[in-house]
Amino acid sequence: MTELTLKHTVAEWLADPVGERVLTEMLAEAGTTPSSLAPARRLSLGRLVKLSRGKFPAEAADALVARAAELRAAGDTAPAATDAATGTAAPASETVAPEPAEWVEEITPGRFTGQTVVVTGAASGIGRATASRVAREGGRVVAVDMTRSGLDELAADLAATLPEGAAIVPVVADITDSAAVARVVEAAGDRIDALANVAGIMDRFAPVHSVDDGTWERVLGVNVTGTMKLMRAVVPGMLAAAEGRVVNVASEAGLRGSAAGAAYTASKHAVVGLTKNAAYMYTGTGVRVNAVAPGGVATGMQPRDVDEFGMGRVQAGMGIMADIAMPEQLAASITFLLSKDSTNVNGQVLASDGGWSAA
Repeated sequence: MTELTLKHTVAEWLADPVGERVLTEMLAEAGTTPSSLAPARRLSLGRLVKLSRGKFPAEAADALVARAAELRAAGDTAPAATDAATGTAAPASETVAPEPAEWVEEITPGRFTGQTVVVTGAASGIGRATASRVAREGGRVVAVDMTRSGLDELAADLAATLPEGAAIVPVVADITDSAAVARVVEAAGDRIDALANVAGIMDRFAPVHSVDDGTWERVLGVNVTGTMKLMRAVVPGMLAAAEGRVVNVASEAGLRGSAAGAAYTASKHAVVGLTKNAAYMYTGTGVRVNAVAPGGVATGMQPRDVDEFGMGRVQAGMGIMADIAMPEQLAASITFLLSKDSTNVNGQVLASDGGWSAA
């Protein structure tokens, strides 16, 4: 490799002797090793900057690029001489396993043609990726979020590329507000073919002994009550049409107790229960309800004022976490369940987590 840039992935940096050296030096200063980057090895350094919220500033990334260029220009391409954790000599040569090919999104033209799909949390992250994919596959998307600028940006980005009949219909709404939910249904029109309940918020990783009432009520309100209100609003029309698909976004925290704090974990377990109950209740009606449980996803959704006790406990179990996924990878799982291709799938929680839940 002749030049390392912010567009190269962590794996590409670590596979290059100079890149491995400068990354190792930087991480050693922070008291850690390249192994801490394992879940993010398929992410570019530029994306890491955006997702870090200041913890890995652009200046530090630019300094890495400059340092790598300086070493290469000087002909100093030797890898790091010592292991940052132990101080022992690094192996002279090591067989590096090949990296899997990068996943590339493949659109299925016409999969949602003639259908109206409501997507919440559509201004960013998984919601945006889901709304974008449904629209590019021909759907009319009612894109719901509390952030007007994000919705406008989504609509502008897709305006020139959407197939005939596809559209982004932005609706600024708080999904915990029943009147706002009614506006969503009104914007959708006569028929809603599918609903993706993606909107959600994190907690502070606080365990039950330190969770505050405000966090508990806010997280349960958005993640559970908001999800229920959207379902309650759209299901009657689906029952009348004898057809409809609902996909709720749960989480690894809905499958285990070691992925988040008490509030978020309880909320996502509740989403799983709500999903399974609805699937059972509407079996045979044409309405199907499923959930997707993501693992680590590069959305930038990070809690503030993190509870140190709870975060320490959660981090202890993160060593077996699979790679961080891109939002578009979760959108691929969600849109499958939103589409008619998922016929005969009902009441299931699809763990789209790279195998984390299998550990």
